[in-house]
Amino acid sequence: MKTKKYRSIVEGPGDAALVAASLGGDRQAFGKIVTRYQRLLCSLAYSSLGNLSESEDVAQEAFVEAWNKLGNLQEPEKLKAWLCGILRFKVSHHHRREARQPVRHAGELDEADALESNDQTIEDVVMKEEEQTLLWQALETVPETYRETLVLYYREQRSIAHVAYELDLSEDAVKQRLSRGRKLLQKKMMSFVENALAKSAPGHAFTASVLGALATVAPPAKAAGAGMTAAKVGSTFKWATIITFVATISGLISSFFALRANLDQSRTKRERRAVIRVTLTFIAVALVFVAAMFGLRYLALQPDGNARLLAIFSQILVLSFVAGYGFMTARLLKNMRALRSAERLRRPDLFTSPDDQPRSKKREYISRFSFLGFPLVHAKFAMAEVGEKPAVAWIALGDRAYGLLFAWGGFAVAPISVGIISCGLLTVGAVGFGLVGMGTVGVGLLAMGASAIGYKAYGSLSAMGWESAFSPAFSIAKEAAIGPVAFAGEVNNELAASIVNLSTVNQSYVWFLAIMAFLVIVPVVWYARTVRKKMQKPSAD
Repeated sequence: MKTKKYRSIVEGPGDAALVAASLGGDRQAFGKIVTRYQRLLCSLAYSSLGNLSESEDVAQEAFVEAWNKLGNLQEPEKLKAWLCGILRFKVSHHHRREARQPVRHAGELDEADALESNDQTIEDVVMKEEEQTLLWQALETVPETYRETLVLYYREQRSIAHVAYELDLSEDAVKQRLSRGRKLLQKKMMSFVENALAKSAPGHAFTASVLGALATVAPPAKAAGAGMTAAKVGSTFKWATIITFVATISGLISSFFALRANLDQSRTKRERRAVIRVTLTFIAVALVFVAAMFGLRYLALQPDGNARLLAIFSQILVLSFVAGYGFMTARLLKNMRALRSAERLRRPDLFTSPDDQPRSKKREYISRFSFLGFPLVHAKFAMAEVGEKPAVAWIALGDRAYGLLFAWGGFAVAPISVGIISCGLLTVGAVGFGLVGMGTVGVGLLAMGASAIGYKAYGSLSAMGWESAFSPAFSIAKEAAIGPVAFAGEVNNELAASIVNLSTVNQSYVWFLAIMAFLVIVPVVWYARTVRKKMQKPSAD
């Protein structure tokens, strides 16, 4: 029942998802946190300070400090209690400061100067200073326990459910406190207090002012230790940003160099057209897949969206992408061989060079040294022929590559493998199957990617895990899931965060991105340069 009431009161992504996004530097996500808890913090501050302007200043300071220290929050599901703790410290500090400085300067400020121009219609009706004084004189006679309940009740537009949620009380307890609080208020002030409190609630101007204050503050980062300096934090964030960007575009970089290598291997215009057509098809399918996943996410987050049905569709789409890329890769490897054979018969004059003969040494490199009967390196640089065997070695590169240590190619199998379809222990690819599978779709014991399927799954568009799943979009698992559209035994709570290992993910995801970017970019750049050196020739028809 508690979960249903919580979901009916608080709409949108859960606290854990917003905290995770904020830790990545997403100010809009933190803006949602501010919007969600601004009334609570401002109301609690006002209940203690008795001054609307000062209470909002203190609440704003609390949100800014929360942004700076968000990396220290170990349990994202306890965000509300954590924010209240920061606020109460700020209020206590304010009282001590006021005790040392009896003359209050806040009243001397021209309140209109601080107003946001786009909120004038709301702020024009804010109570005058005399009204605020009268309001506090009435409320000050009420004990703080009842005063907090009254302030929240009228600011929350007379919603007992909201007050119960905000103060972690039962609805019966809220009703009891309201009844006692009302009796303690002077009858002649009751009507005025109700109307004044309703007008005093913080709105868009408050959210905007918090986010404006954050504009000059660096995004929160996980603290590495008490002795970490600001310079180190800034440097770490800078490198994390660079690595994330490089990993994001690594697929495009790989596609460019792979296309260049394939064009250098081509000898006829038909081959060149086929290479370009196939490359664009693979890229187009990937882009359509990503766009469709974003579309499903958008629909699922709408108030009237059927999240469960859309989550099922998302996984059907993921499996379709895996099957489709597998089929396309198999066709690619077969058709390019057949095309090369047909072109040799159609235009033999373009294959007269010794370098283009099936037994040419320039077509491949096999190292002199071997271990356990396998060469250390076997790399194929020419377009594959019908009947040609795959590259097999400790380190293998080719359209089909089988490595005892590392493999790179269209279809790659090795403990560490990179390819359109890759299989092994640590794999990176458009589709990667492995103990650790990474890629557009990662499949493995530990799976990471745009979409992920595994025992533990972490995906930017979807994650489906046997034990746990984490994603800013669709998260589906048997035991625990965290995300705005999540389905599991434990969803968006403290236990789910523990099972998903959110703190470990925050600390290590940049390293996974760095490994992925290195494995994707370095081999294809070396391969493309070597192919150009050995095989490039002007094509004709």
